[in-house]
Amino acid sequence: MSKDVEKYRIGLDVGSTTIKTAVIDQWGNTLFSSYDRHYSDIKSTICTVLSRAIEKYDRFALAVTGSGGISVSNWLGIPFIQEVIAGIEAIKFYIPQTDVAIELGGEDAKITYLKGGVEQRMNGTCAGGTGAFIDQMASLIGTDAKGLNEYAKNHKTIYPIASRCGVFAKSDIQPLINDGASKEDIAASVFQSVVNQTISGLACGKPIKGHVAFLGGPLHFLSELGNRFVATLEPEEAIFPGNAQVFNALGAALSAEKVFLADELREGLEKLKSLESHEVQRLAPLFASPEELAEFRARHAKVEIPFADIEKHVGPCFLGIDAGSTTTKAALIDSDGGLLFSWYGSNGGDPLKTVTAILKEIYALM
Repeated sequence: MSKDVEKYRIGLDVGSTTIKTAVIDQWGNTLFSSYDRHYSDIKSTICTVLSRAIEKYDRFALAVTGSGGISVSNWLGIPFIQEVIAGIEAIKFYIPQTDVAIELGGEDAKITYLKGGVEQRMNGTCAGGTGAFIDQMASLIGTDAKGLNEYAKNHKTIYPIASRCGVFAKSDIQPLINDGASKEDIAASVFQSVVNQTISGLACGKPIKGHVAFLGGPLHFLSELGNRFVATLEPEEAIFPGNAQVFNALGAALSAEKVFLADELREGLEKLKSLESHEVQRLAPLFASPEELAEFRARHAKVEIPFADIEKHVGPCFLGIDAGSTTTKAALIDSDGGLLFSWYGSNGGDPLKTVTAILKEIYALM
């Protein structure tokens, strides 16, 4: 950071799933930070978070980084800084003792080696071993990333789970669920799989040792994920900065040079709210006219499943259960094929419990 800097500096990090903001003073002290999911609506989220960040400041330097940062730069004229450069800038300023930095994001993962020259390795198009992967695996046992972290605190066993691809991971996790493995052990095993993916898929045999920094939202918010990394790598020093979730935003703020006036930026944000962009090509509607919809309904009405009243039924009936990888389906029919009862829903990570509930519901109706 140069000597002649603005009193206030703001950095934005627009990632694949979240937007991070950081406001610092001329000495690099953090005055404000935020971490918000944008749910693929980057424009409106940018308007919200940036309006909040500049609320107390009339003049500031501003820069943006991240995988979605170029679009924001084009919309608002904010200088773009490549996220590798922003991240290294923040590491050198706040944690200069770092030998290796591991950063996990919503859909990306990085390892940066800083001693003996800078070398960075990053995942490709697959989001295996990232925050999105963790969210997806958590849903298999009926929780979220935070719940997965709480479960993992009480684990006893680590099972091998692939994390290169969510499909492979599900193929490993579903048999564990069906065999009655505890959610605590599955949760810790998911975190260990992320560690294994990072080491094998990114480091590719290059040692991760010395002073190792752990950055990004998943490593900031999920303590047990960090613990699995430390237990596996056994670094000389494990560095968990208090603001790890906004580290690249801090790097963007440190690198910011273009000065903005708050009123001018607010005008730009108002224009952005009404800006229409056509980055995604829209598909034609499924039905081009009411006549097409009517034809579709008439065609599908020709094949109807006969229904029967379970409360009035007398005689034999037949139950079929389809216990799938994530959902359970059930159908109860009479001797003529009439549908007495049907059920479709998530197994909530416990197929046996789900089937038991279905049977109890059927018995109650009968």
